[in-house]
Amino acid sequence: MKEKKIKIMFLPIICMALLTAIDQFTKFVIKSNFDLYESREVIKNAFAITYIRNKGAAWGVMQGQRIFFLILTSIIIIGSFYILYNIIGNHKYIMLTITMTVLNAGAIGNMIDRAKYGYVVDFLDFKLINFPIFNVADIYVTCSMFALFILLIFVYKEEDINDIIGKKTVIAEDTDSEADIEGLEDTENSYEKDDL
Repeated sequence: MKEKKIKIMFLPIICMALLTAIDQFTKFVIKSNFDLYESREVIKNAFAITYIRNKGAAWGVMQGQRIFFLILTSIIIIGSFYILYNIIGNHKYIMLTITMTVLNAGAIGNMIDRAKYGYVVDFLDFKLINFPIFNVADIYVTCSMFALFILLIFVYKEEDINDIIGKKTVIAEDTDSEADIEGLEDTENSYEKDDL
């Protein structure tokens, strides 16, 4: 069973690699063709490509906390892979499998930037709303976190959550054991009556 799960895991891993490659390629194009803080308008007063280096999180909070972000991202990735391993191959959790795959791709994409440069390359600049400049990996993370919230709140039940986190239903097993013991006792009692 474990070998089968490991084989099935290759598909999400390939998808993660592909999504991460798309993110990294877009950042490479920006770094190669834009000067820092250069902005080129795509849709007048609505959308521009603006190259910035973000050493923090969204809206520039927690600037310079590179180690913190690397540790946090590592924990998220490890947790995501653990969940993926628990649910992989189960059609009931196909949407969650896709969600965790996309989340990992986003986390890995920005983690590569932080590990390699010490900052994240951001360039998608929507001017219509007061929104931070972001990148493709941020889209992955934001969409997958929203999907994860919807799935955990509205789709999956408590027993599904237990499956997802790999929690065993010990109570059910204990109940079964007690029922087996009671059944054995009844059998023994009937044998004793027959002997009498």
